[in-house]
Amino acid sequence: MKILNPALKSFIKLRWSGIDNFLLNPESTQAMVFNHLIHNGQFTEFGKKYNFQHINSLKDFKSAVPIHDYDELKPYIHKMMEGTQNVLWNSPITWFAKSSGTTSDKSKFIPVSNEAIEEGHFKSSKDVLALYYHNFPQSGILSGKCLTLGGSHQVNQLNGDSYYGDLSAVMIQNMSHFTQLLRTPDISIALMQEWEEKIDKMAHSTILEDVTMIAGVPTWTIVLIKKIFEITGKNNLHDIWPNLELYMHGGVNFTPYEQQFKKLIPSRNMNYLETYNASEGFFAAQDVIGRDGMLLFLNHGIYYEFMPVDELGKTNPETLSLEEVEIGKNYAPIISTNSGLWRYIIGDTIQFVSVNPFRIKVSGRLKHFINAFGEELIIDNSDYAIAEASKYCNCTVSDYTAAPVYFSDGGNGCHEWAIEFEQAPENQHLFNEILDKKLQEINSDYEAKRYKSIALTEPKINILPKGSFNNWLKSKGKLGGQHKVPRLSNDRTILEEVLASL
Repeated sequence: MKILNPALKSFIKLRWSGIDNFLLNPESTQAMVFNHLIHNGQFTEFGKKYNFQHINSLKDFKSAVPIHDYDELKPYIHKMMEGTQNVLWNSPITWFAKSSGTTSDKSKFIPVSNEAIEEGHFKSSKDVLALYYHNFPQSGILSGKCLTLGGSHQVNQLNGDSYYGDLSAVMIQNMSHFTQLLRTPDISIALMQEWEEKIDKMAHSTILEDVTMIAGVPTWTIVLIKKIFEITGKNNLHDIWPNLELYMHGGVNFTPYEQQFKKLIPSRNMNYLETYNASEGFFAAQDVIGRDGMLLFLNHGIYYEFMPVDELGKTNPETLSLEEVEIGKNYAPIISTNSGLWRYIIGDTIQFVSVNPFRIKVSGRLKHFINAFGEELIIDNSDYAIAEASKYCNCTVSDYTAAPVYFSDGGNGCHEWAIEFEQAPENQHLFNEILDKKLQEINSDYEAKRYKSIALTEPKINILPKGSFNNWLKSKGKLGGQHKVPRLSNDRTILEEVLASL
């Protein structure tokens, strides 16, 4: 592999010209993507229904096509899964990414076209490496292998011509033979369905590899690292993989996990890079290591609109284009893609941290928040407060969830938390106090409701035994790489299920 490194590095660096182009011309790049999508979409069942042939502008598009969630596109997707083509996109779609989702169904099945694989996910992966090399030109990251922690579902056949699986499984199955040589573990392990056995086999099979980078959700990456330590008797990952230099993470906010990773990999030479990759598309990645925000990918087959969160629920919600967005405001991305997701609301909320270039951060989920008392608490707030309280009290939180306690005859409302610690605080009362204080500092609405405990009293916090959240996920059939504990809920269903499972 070391012989191939210079050639691979040169090939990856060629992607920088493409990145530079959309950095210099963001609006015109998005206009080209929009025109391409409308041109191809006009020949589909969806395009004919909404008269794409008469759409000549974004104004026409907004007027003709309503915003859709998954339930509204599901009839089209179901028809595609049965084998009908030219429904949402005009090239054959034979792959569907299974997502745990937050809709009325247990799972979502997102169509993945060949264009989305090549021009979206694979192209974005190359761009991530190009961005990394732009930060570290002398990096030897391509001299070894990338350890990927994929999802927990293997590829399954729907009918004679189509398949579904976790996004990671779909991508692995479509990789070239050469690209397969750059990753570990073997595909037979990567696509295993039983997660606990998979972690064990993954640990044993990768110990002797030259791993230079890791990609995966923080929770399951930590589980794997601990299994490797258990097997080897080591307590520093660099003792096993001395050339390891990069961890690419996404899916959840990394802030609560950062200190834990620095204990597992105590090295100044370790870098961390955030990506925003979902079944619906590869949206963004950190372009400057150590700086807040991810560069929005603008020429990867996705056209973006941004809906202010206070428009949610309106009959005809307003959406903004790139040139209209403002720094620091919460938006729900609305995407149209080269897999046929038209004006599709993905369910995340984002904020722009800069507009030259366009950098974003994920601030939460439309359905994962607490606003029972007008406090508008989002995951960005709770992750920050957890991280600050952990730092102050020298402890480590493994996972958490929170929900409201509603007003009753006996008293005011509050927020109830269930927290699992990897390393518990010596002073639990102090942790609770700091958590509450930091939430007030970062969220003025929460602060107003907490004033003299008139509306909200101090948080009620339940300390869970280690392994509690994994046991809950397992009981729900969701133990695996793509499934995450919902951080915040506006009702008590999840919290009460977790507490009842103890």
